[in-house]
Amino acid sequence: MREPAFWWRQKSLASAALAPLGKLYGAIAESRMTRPGTRAGVPVLCVGNFTLGGAGKTPTALWLAQALRAAGETPFFLTRGYGGSVTRPRLVDPETDASSVVGDEALLLARIAPTVVAHNRVLGAAFAKARGAGIVVMDDGLQNAMLAKDFTLAVIDGRRGIGNACVFPAGPLRAPLAAQLKRCDALLVIGDDIRARDVTAQAGALPVFHGHLAPQPDAVTSLRARKVLAFAGIGDPDKFFATVEQAGIDIGARRAFADHHRFSAEEAAELVMAAEHDMLTLLTTEKDHARMAGDPALAALAVQAKVLPVTLDVAESDALRALMLGKLRR
Repeated sequence: MREPAFWWRQKSLASAALAPLGKLYGAIAESRMTRPGTRAGVPVLCVGNFTLGGAGKTPTALWLAQALRAAGETPFFLTRGYGGSVTRPRLVDPETDASSVVGDEALLLARIAPTVVAHNRVLGAAFAKARGAGIVVMDDGLQNAMLAKDFTLAVIDGRRGIGNACVFPAGPLRAPLAAQLKRCDALLVIGDDIRARDVTAQAGALPVFHGHLAPQPDAVTSLRARKVLAFAGIGDPDKFFATVEQAGIDIGARRAFADHHRFSAEEAAELVMAAEHDMLTLLTTEKDHARMAGDPALAALAVQAKVLPVTLDVAESDALRALMLGKLRR
C-alpha cells in the first residue's frame, strides 16, 4: 500500500475526517505500549521510529551493531521479517534464504551480524540468547512492549519529520508522539533537521544526535558516467532518488513502488525493457535488490540492476556510542 500524500501536509480534509479513528487507534496503541515487557536475560537495544514507513532504521541498526562489535560485544539482530513467511524463530542464512521467507531487511542485517527472524519478540530474543547473543538489537519495535528494552533509539527522517503529526489513519504516527517519546532514551535525526524540529522541541532532556546516509564512493564513481533508470520500493522512494541526484548520478527515468513491494515477473520485464529501450542503467536500493533473491522470475532484473549502497555517518558518534554502551552495560 502506498502511503497517502495528505499524511505529509499540515492540514487536509481527509486528515480531519479520519481524526476520530486516529484518536481511537492512538489510545489502543498507547495502552499496549504501557504493558510491562518480559526481560530477555541479555541487554536489548531497540531501533525504532515514530511513523509508518522508512526513516533509516536498518542503516542505524547496522551502525550500532558494528559499534557494539568494535567494543567487544556480541550483538544479534532481532527482526519481525516483514514480507517473509517465517513465523517461528529462525536464524537467517544470507547465502541461502530468500526474502520471501525471511524478509528483505533480515538479509541485509545478516551480512553484518547473526540475525533472528521471529514474529514473537520474546521467543526471538530467547532464541538469540540460546545461540550466543550478548546483546539483542531490535530493528523496529518501539511500539511493541512484549520485550523489555534497555536502550531505545528513535530515528527521525529529517526530510519528512512526522508529517501532519496525526496518528494513523489520519496521519503517519504509529501512536501519540508524547507516548512514544516517553519510551525513548535518545533521538537520531537523519538528514536535514528542518522537519524534525517539531519533534526535537518536545524531546525535553532526551539527547539528540545527527547523522546522514552517504552512498559508498566506489559505487558512485562507477555510476557517474551512466544515465540510470532508478527504481525503489521502500518507505520513501523520493529519498532514494534525491540521494542518487545528490551523488551526481544522472537519472533518466524513475519508478516508485510501495514499501516492501514484491516485484512481479511482468514488472521486472517492463523495467528491463524500459532500460534497454532508453539505453539506461538500472539502479535500485540494497533492500529492493535483496527482495529479488531466490526468485527465478526476477533473475534477469537482479543481474542487470546496479545497487547504490549507503552507510550511516553519525556526527556525534563518540557520544552516541558512549551513551549506548553505558545504558546496555548498566
